Amino acid sequence: MLDLSRRALLLWAASLFALCVLIGIAGINGWPPVSAIDELGRDATAVTAENGWMLDFWHIVEVGTDWYLAVGVALLVAAGLFRKYPRAAVYVFGVVVVTLVLRRAVVLLVDRDRPAWQLASWFHESPSYPSGHTTGIAVLAGVIAVVVTMFVRRRGIRRLAYTGLILLVVLVAADRVFLGRHYPSDVLGGLLFAAGAVFLGMALYTPLPTSHALGRRPLVDSVRGNRKIAVVLNPIKVESVEHFKTMVNTMAKESGWKTPTWHLTTVDDPGKGMALAAQEEGADLVLVCGGDGTVREVCSALAGTGIAVGIVPGGTGNLLARNLSIPLYIRAAIDVALTGQDQAIDLVEVSGDNLEDTNFLVMAGMGFDAAIMSGVNEDIKKRIGWMAYVLSAFKSLMFPAMRLEISVDDGEFTRHRARTVVVGNVGYLQANMPLLPAAALDDGLIDVVLLYPQRFWSWLPLAVRVLSKRPRTDNLVNRMTGASVVIRTNHDQPRQLDGDTISEGRELRMQCLPGRLLVRVPR
Repeated sequence: MLDLSRRALLLWAASLFALCVLIGIAGINGWPPVSAIDELGRDATAVTAENGWMLDFWHIVEVGTDWYLAVGVALLVAAGLFRKYPRAAVYVFGVVVVTLVLRRAVVLLVDRDRPAWQLASWFHESPSYPSGHTTGIAVLAGVIAVVVTMFVRRRGIRRLAYTGLILLVVLVAADRVFLGRHYPSDVLGGLLFAAGAVFLGMALYTPLPTSHALGRRPLVDSVRGNRKIAVVLNPIKVESVEHFKTMVNTMAKESGWKTPTWHLTTVDDPGKGMALAAQEEGADLVLVCGGDGTVREVCSALAGTGIAVGIVPGGTGNLLARNLSIPLYIRAAIDVALTGQDQAIDLVEVSGDNLEDTNFLVMAGMGFDAAIMSGVNEDIKKRIGWMAYVLSAFKSLMFPAMRLEISVDDGEFTRHRARTVVVGNVGYLQANMPLLPAAALDDGLIDVVLLYPQRFWSWLPLAVRVLSKRPRTDNLVNRMTGASVVIRTNHDQPRQLDGDTISEGRELRMQCLPGRLLVRVPR
């Protein structure tokens, strides 16, 4: 729907409005088969009148949906503005308001009487075509469907949302018929009117975000004149590889880049080989689409090369993108990669027992944190996204405490007890949780936090301490900062790098490499 041309959108809108007009004319003049369909409303209302429980149920639906429109629009507009997608917010508000105003004008123009069999309770006397309740719920469902299509990547969640919206529309439409408030043709007219408005709104004002570079001062070109771009894609992170290729190729051409070369990751090579191949090709920019693991592999390979990396977040955590203010909406992220500015960020070199020398960008963890990662059910993760980590966390809440020794900047080792230790290059997790609020990607330092809730209920004050960003340190929450960190434990512990589990071990040695990587960020 979002990929339709303006001409196609206008054609759909015109067709739906024309059908709405035809059904209205047929209903008012009693033309078959619309007249026969309208008579079914008499039978439906009679069934309601004969069953008290049905009457009570439909009244609850009627009262319960009187407030939905204002609340739904307010929430959508607020979410769009908060997430910095003002065009989506304006689209939602504009389509709903204009639809209701135009619907009111049509009602007064048509001036169709209510059905003679309308139930007496809460009797309605205003004109009936098209149905107001049905138009309202349908236009709200329509704009929500547009927003879901734009921003929800997981097909299962989108289908669940679409199904819920359809059921809600059907429920409200049935309520109008079973209470005799409207003829069935009034309800159908409302559905068509609302659908036409949704398509017309997209034709006149697209909710898709425009380039973030519009209106900004042009940047000094940081790449050589050939403007070669390579794309490293984890193919399981997009619904359609071909559709994604078409989108990137089109946007790259519009932004002045040459046609991208494409490299797809595999199970055996999650990104390093593809990044090195892009370097060999002479790429000036490498765009990587995948989860934090794929991003880490590509960035590690390109660190120190001077080649900028554009990140299109396609995973569950997307922590690096979140901490760089890169939008999670795929088209907007591509725009930032193509037209954003370069920023030098730190890379953290990591080694340890049973671990080949590697790097991380976001954070490393040992203990409870890593147990969460290893305990995630991949099938559930594919269906519900980051909530799978929440479920895994509940299962691992009382992960056994570890005895730790920590050295910062080659200092003496200090002894600690903790259920988890996290070493971070960024400060915020999903839902903007400030686990390491002082961490920065470009300060040349890495931050350490140790969490030690001794009892089950100790997680509550710990959560308060973390969310409130209180600087006080003690056994519950302890913090350290330095350019290098060494962590030792007395037993093998689960470990993770950027959300990917690695082999269990007893030691992690980390060294910050300042400004080693160039990434594209919003201007």
